[in-house]
Amino acid sequence: MPKFIYLYRGPAPDLTPAQETDRTAAFAAWMQRVGAALIDVGSPFAASVSVHDDGTHSPAGDLIGFSIVQAGDLSAAAALTDGLPFLAGSDTRCAVEIFELSPM
Repeated sequence: MPKFIYLYRGPAPDLTPAQETDRTAAFAAWMQRVGAALIDVGSPFAASVSVHDDGTHSPAGDLIGFSIVQAGDLSAAAALTDGLPFLAGSDTRCAVEIFELSPM
């Protein structure tokens, strides 16, 4: 079955401890719902830099983390984002970009 990477794009959340607890619980509930399709929960990104082909460096973009899921096709992978807390209440500032991972 194909694997897909979710790349989380948006501003890093600035949450109170209570909001962080709520978000963690909501993410745990989403992981439970997705079940075995979530093959790598991933992680948030920390320090970053963009290295260019001419050797220069610049600030990296606004990717803030990743996860990997397994699904029958791209539409099924997109459907798994239903209920994903990252996409809740962000006024269109957050997005999940989904790419199928090709075997090497």
